[in-house]
Amino acid sequence: MRISIRIKWTFLITLVILAAYLIVAYIAFNTVDAVASAAVVHDFVVRLIWVGIFVLVMAIALSFFAVTFVLNNIKEINKTIDDLNKKPDSDSRIKLKKRNDEIYDLTININKMLDRMQAYTNQQKEFVEDVSHELRTPVAVLEGHLSMLQRWGKDDPEVLNDSINSSLQELKRMQSLIQEMLDLTRVEQIDSEYLDQETEVKPLFTQVYNDFKMLHPDFVVNFDDDIQTGSKVKIYRNHLEQVLVILLDNAFKYSGDRKEINLSASTNEALLEFVVQDYGVGINKKDLKQVFNRFYRVDKARSRKRGGNGLGLSIAKRLIEVYKGTITVESVLGSGTVFRVELPIVADTVDEDSKSSD
Repeated sequence: MRISIRIKWTFLITLVILAAYLIVAYIAFNTVDAVASAAVVHDFVVRLIWVGIFVLVMAIALSFFAVTFVLNNIKEINKTIDDLNKKPDSDSRIKLKKRNDEIYDLTININKMLDRMQAYTNQQKEFVEDVSHELRTPVAVLEGHLSMLQRWGKDDPEVLNDSINSSLQELKRMQSLIQEMLDLTRVEQIDSEYLDQETEVKPLFTQVYNDFKMLHPDFVVNFDDDIQTGSKVKIYRNHLEQVLVILLDNAFKYSGDRKEINLSASTNEALLEFVVQDYGVGINKKDLKQVFNRFYRVDKARSRKRGGNGLGLSIAKRLIEVYKGTITVESVLGSGTVFRVELPIVADTVDEDSKSSD
C-alpha cells in the first residue's frame, strides 16, 4: 500500500510536537499537584486536555501545510523532469522564486545539469548530421564511378584509370575522416590516468620542429625557442604533440604563396605559451568564432583540395580545454593567421632544474 510522503511527514511532525507537549504538561501537572488543592488540580487537568486538543489540531494543520509547501517545490521539479522525459530536446527548466534555501540550491544545480545534458545531446545530434553529410559526398562519388564502370567505362582504359584514381582519392578521404572522428571521440572520453601525466616541453617542441622542417624543405620554418630547460606541463605527451601537429599542419596547408611559418614558444613560472603563425589566405572575421566547430571549413572547396575535414581544430581545442588551457585565433584575410595556446606549467619544475644545475 502506497502512503503519500505528505501524510508520513505530517504524522511524524505531529507526533514530535504532541510528545513535546505531553512532556511539558506532565512536568506542569506534577508541579501544580504538589502545591494546589484537588479542585485546582482537576481544573488544571481539564485545561491541559483542551490545550492538548488544540495543540494536536494546530500541529496537524501546520505540519500539513509546511510539508505541502516543500512538496510543491518537489512537484515542480518532478513536472519539469516528466516534460523532459516526454520531449528530451525541450528547453523546459525548473522555475522557483529566488530564496536562500537548500531547495533553491538544488533547482539551480538541476538546471545546470539539464543545460549540460541538452548541450551534449545537441552536440551529438549535430555530430551525427555532420558525419552523415560528410560521408554522403565520397559515397556518392564512389557509387557514380562504379556505376559508370559497370555500364561502359571498364572498356575504356583511360576512363577506367581515371575512375580508379578518383575512387582511391575518395577512399583515402573517407579513411582520413573516419580516423579524425575516432580521434575526436577519444578526446571526448579521455581516461583519467592521462590527466596526471607531465611532459617536458623543450624536447617535444624541438622534435616536432625538426620533423616539419624535414617534411617541408620548400618552406622557411622559424622557431623562436624561449622555453626554460626542465619546464613541464601537465598534459599527456602525445596529446600535446597532437595539438602542435594539427596547428602546424594547418599552417602549411593554408600558407599560400609565401612559404614561411613561424613557431614560437616560451615558458614562465605559470604558463607555457606557444604561437603558430602563417602568412596565408587568412580567415574572415565572421568565421573566426566558428573555426573550432566540428566539420566547419572556411572555404569547403579549397579545404577539400588540401585534404581538410574540419575536425583538426575541434580536436585541438577540446584537448587544450581538458588540460585547463586556452586556445585563441587571430587572423587577417589575405595576410595570415595566428593560433595562440596557453597551458599551465607544473609548479617548481623550473626551480628544481635550476637548483640541480647549481
